[in-house]
Amino acid sequence: MFDRSGYRSVPTEQGKAFYRQCLQVLNEVDDLKGLSIHLQQNKETEISIAIGDTTPLPPVLSLLREFTENYKSTHLNLLFENLEGANERLFEGKANIIIHYIDKSDIRYNYHDFCKVAIVPVVAKGFLNTAITPSLKYDDLRKYTQCIVRSTVQTTSSNDYFILKNTPYISVGDQHTKKEIILQKMAWGHMPLFLVEKELESGELQSIEGKYIKSTTLDIVVARLQSFQHGLITEHLWKKLTNASF
Repeated sequence: MFDRSGYRSVPTEQGKAFYRQCLQVLNEVDDLKGLSIHLQQNKETEISIAIGDTTPLPPVLSLLREFTENYKSTHLNLLFENLEGANERLFEGKANIIIHYIDKSDIRYNYHDFCKVAIVPVVAKGFLNTAITPSLKYDDLRKYTQCIVRSTVQTTSSNDYFILKNTPYISVGDQHTKKEIILQKMAWGHMPLFLVEKELESGELQSIEGKYIKSTTLDIVVARLQSFQHGLITEHLWKKLTNASF
């Protein structure tokens, strides 16, 4: 363990390795003590949050980063869901909190407004063979391929948002892939404005909103179930999320 051949004893390579392992064990003991206290106080070891496909990630992750720094013994399980998938995870008990849009008339929810997201119809420059005018109609788009995001709903049918029936389409698993499909002139589609603002400003993408083809605005909320008994850490996270607005 020690080399005593010199004036002072110094650890050998084996001694240094043993010391490093001891430090690791002692750190793990401290972590175990912290977890024990965490459990004794009835604090959750895991919280699941379902984030919808139209929810802007940077402000959400900024809040979650601050939370994880203060509650290191609680594991965050982030679920990324499309369309009503986030709502389904909540009702199934697989998510404690969702950050998505909801039916605000549904009394099962306890919710707070988080932000508003504009959804705009866009095409890549040169994709359409017809002029983009305010009088453009959905019927004018029927020969063009549309890009849609697949719902992650598993047990019930999903609503068809902005989908033209009996037209060619490409389905994808997330909004970022959808954006690239549109940029590559493979399809047109409706996109969250925060994802395509730069491309609209540069002219790579063009809005086809007009008299007949409309944009819409989604109210993104932080929601949980009214009837569920929430744990102490979930309450702290709930307060942090609901006190923020963007």
